[in-house]
Amino acid sequence: MSGGDDSWFHEKESAWLYLHVAAKETDPVRSQMFARLAAAAEHQAGKWADSHPGPALQFTPTLRARIVARLVRLIGPVRMRPVLVAMKLRGMSIYSSPATPRTTAPGHVMPTSVSQVGERHRSVSGGNLRAAVFGANDGLVSNASLILGVAAAGAPSETVLLTGVAGLLAGALSMASGEYVSVRSQREMYEYQIALEKEELLEYPGEEAEELALIYNARGLPIEEARKLAQTLLADPELALDTLAREELGLNPDDLGSPLGAAVSSFLSFAVGAVLPLAPFLVGLRDSPAIIATVAIAIVSLAGVGLAISLFTGRGAWRGAARMVLIGGGAGIASWLLGKLLGVAMG
Repeated sequence: MSGGDDSWFHEKESAWLYLHVAAKETDPVRSQMFARLAAAAEHQAGKWADSHPGPALQFTPTLRARIVARLVRLIGPVRMRPVLVAMKLRGMSIYSSPATPRTTAPGHVMPTSVSQVGERHRSVSGGNLRAAVFGANDGLVSNASLILGVAAAGAPSETVLLTGVAGLLAGALSMASGEYVSVRSQREMYEYQIALEKEELLEYPGEEAEELALIYNARGLPIEEARKLAQTLLADPELALDTLAREELGLNPDDLGSPLGAAVSSFLSFAVGAVLPLAPFLVGLRDSPAIIATVAIAIVSLAGVGLAISLFTGRGAWRGAARMVLIGGGAGIASWLLGKLLGVAMG
């Protein structure tokens, strides 16, 4: 397809998916919003067709779109929100946060002036700290289990030490590379979506303003007020793109994620956790004293991780600590028993 045909097809496919979301959406206000977005996408496709004359185009949804539509029917649009965002459907931000007194459907707090746009995105979520805690927990459990399994198989302390160091490096590098690829791919997708939004804003500002107004209307703002607010917001090109990215795509342009930062953070957090059960061997302990010290450090560290996780879950601190000790301890015991069996089998 040519560039115009690609744009026509995207609008047709978006309209087709909007109708599936509207049909599944139980809230009448949100359902009406998606139906109107479908009509707007159809109108946009018509404009593309008129501006690129040629043979009549036939629309058939792609296999990906058919799978997404089926999943929307099966599990609903809320659970499919990340996929629908990736398909560049607008209005997904209404599912991104709890309902508020100024909304009739889940979504961001409704801005009533230009100065309020973006205020709700300025808080720090603590996501990096939470990821670091879970990364350290992964390193702690995996390397402690590895060390205990190898020790139980009868390997000498030097072999256990070498295995622990190898486990630390392999695990940390694997975590870092996986996180880099994941965040990089996600960032590229978001940047592509924002670039498309910028192109559409430049070419069809009126249609973009109407789509934004429909989203605000679905949140409870009267349609005429929503249109006035949308027009005011889109009068500033920089603010317009920022607003459309947040409200139509559900993205925060200021927080797309750093692939390198995510990789370094994952490497360090995993390594910190993995080095703890290895510490007794690193300071010169050997054989049973080293194993006993490893178990003690692992138990204390698991309890600390459980206490830290309770800060994010809101559950009881000691209950969280006990749960982590039981889960991590179970993994360690299983590894020890399997190592014993392997040692006996190998004679």
